[in-house]
Amino acid sequence: MHTFSHTTHTGTFLTAIDPRVKLLFSLALLLMVISGTGFIFPLTTAVLCISICFRSGIRLKPLLLRFAEPLFIIIMVVLLKLFFTGHSPLFTVFPFGMEVSGYREGLQEGLLIAARIIGAVSVVNALACVTPFTELMAAFSWLRLPRTFIDIVLFAWRYLFLLHDDARVIYAAQKNRLGYSNYHRGLRSFGTLTGTLVIKAFDNSCTVTTAMVQRGYDGNMPMLKHKPFRIKELAVSLTFILGMGFLWRV
Repeated sequence: MHTFSHTTHTGTFLTAIDPRVKLLFSLALLLMVISGTGFIFPLTTAVLCISICFRSGIRLKPLLLRFAEPLFIIIMVVLLKLFFTGHSPLFTVFPFGMEVSGYREGLQEGLLIAARIIGAVSVVNALACVTPFTELMAAFSWLRLPRTFIDIVLFAWRYLFLLHDDARVIYAAQKNRLGYSNYHRGLRSFGTLTGTLVIKAFDNSCTVTTAMVQRGYDGNMPMLKHKPFRIKELAVSLTFILGMGFLWRV
């Protein structure tokens, strides 16, 4: 459970800011990162957001794990752009007797997309580091996302921890009984583990539904009700966005 839940830290003043302000601020940064035409803005945004992550207490290894999949996408995009876009050759190689050229324009476009991906992922990670998940969902509900979607995500997030603990217990029991001693037994044990978790998830959903109905659940959660905005937070956020907008236009 610790693996999933320990993602929000309280070491900075950003944690106390209204989650709606942080969400709007992050969406504005994402739009500027995606629509930017240069390298300066997305890379500056990435440095700023990664600094916030470290300042919030997140360690290097979890942060690198969050960037692992985007890094794979970046490598693929840069390679595809390098070899299939452009008309000014940078180099030519001959793998398996075939002539393959890398192009300057493709490399530039690929690196620009890579900078945008790094900037966007950094914004999302910074938001996750300074905003508890439940508060973030409350902010999304303020943006008029479907209430059913918000409820399902909240329940899934809550019971993901229980399923994770159940999976660890079942896996440890199987391993102690040599359930993963070879390839075939490992596949059989993994299938049993998966089927057991599906059944447990279904049982938990029925139990939660019954418990919520008995407690008078009508689709409205108190945590999704919002307080008025604080003018100081809005003013500071707007000022910072205007400053980032100036950098975006450079």
